[in-house]
Amino acid sequence: MTISHEERLSWLAFNLALAEWPALARAVLDRYPTPDDAFAAPLIELRALGFDDDLAGCFLSPGLRDRAQKEFDRLGKNGYSLLTFADVEYPIFLKEVFDPPYVLYCAGRTEALQGPAIAIVGTRRPSPYGRAVAERLAEDLAFRGLTVVSGMARGIDAIAHGGALKGGRTIAVLGSGLMNVYPPENRRLFARIAESGAVVTEFPPDAEPLGFHFPLRNRVISGLALGVVVVEAAEKSGSLITAGLALEQNREVMAVPGNVTSALSRGTHWLIKKGAALVEGWEDVAEALPSPFREAVLAERPGETRPLPLLSEEEAAVLGRLAPDEAVSVDELTERSGRTVSELLALLLSLEIKGAVKAAPGKRYLRSL
Repeated sequence: MTISHEERLSWLAFNLALAEWPALARAVLDRYPTPDDAFAAPLIELRALGFDDDLAGCFLSPGLRDRAQKEFDRLGKNGYSLLTFADVEYPIFLKEVFDPPYVLYCAGRTEALQGPAIAIVGTRRPSPYGRAVAERLAEDLAFRGLTVVSGMARGIDAIAHGGALKGGRTIAVLGSGLMNVYPPENRRLFARIAESGAVVTEFPPDAEPLGFHFPLRNRVISGLALGVVVVEAAEKSGSLITAGLALEQNREVMAVPGNVTSALSRGTHWLIKKGAALVEGWEDVAEALPSPFREAVLAERPGETRPLPLLSEEEAAVLGRLAPDEAVSVDELTERSGRTVSELLALLLSLEIKGAVKAAPGKRYLRSL
């Protein structure tokens, strides 16, 4: 069921006030059924929940809803969307965690948030070995239908996103706002991810990449995924924080072993000693997944013929003009098929939903069956 615009604004206002205090936000919604009920609460009750005077003043401010409306309008003008905790499209795995974000700002395709996913995280200064492993692992997992989640940070995160884009799609979770991309050199990566996947954040559009945002961001990375794979991490690492959060969320924790003389192996080896699954390739990740995802991923083999889904005559005609090894642009398909761009995009979307095609960067498409 679609929520009303007024309900959406209430959730947005709630998040604008409490995005940086997820535990308090959880306590408020444990006490009051909806944001509107919380906004109507007496000051004395909010103080009892943990509000100080400044935060309570912001939360009860008459201008908070006006601010939410302006933010909502601005998101639309920039082509971004908004998912609230009350939306049926809100990611089902993330909804399970103890302190989920109650609003997600999204650039790209919100449907990318629905499928099974694996998080790949690691050091910002990887070795050549770590770079190669992260890229190959992400590509292999994405090729087999898993969405790769990471934090779009320098190093392993960015490499994992890039690898996943070769094989399928990926989700980036930011520790800043959508209009304040961090690190700035990843702006182009941001755009590539949004073409076929999604970039999400719980922080308002102009939010700075403040230090305490990143541990909050990490719980969303692990919360979106069935499991977390750590590729190279020092003893004290944000990646180990993500792994710890994954354990708290009842997710699988996996780690790639490395050179025993490298400081970058100490974090991953510590995880393996503590019981994390050892990962040498995509098969190890698949084996660690819960059923039925494990069976579904292991059943995918390159070169094997998969049964075609039921296609309409128009869909089959478009699919016949695509190849599995060479991406074709929408413009080329328009010329080949004689269809309008709008007709073609509708057919391609239907084929993508059925798993018959996959999107490549630059609005190009590949046959996947």
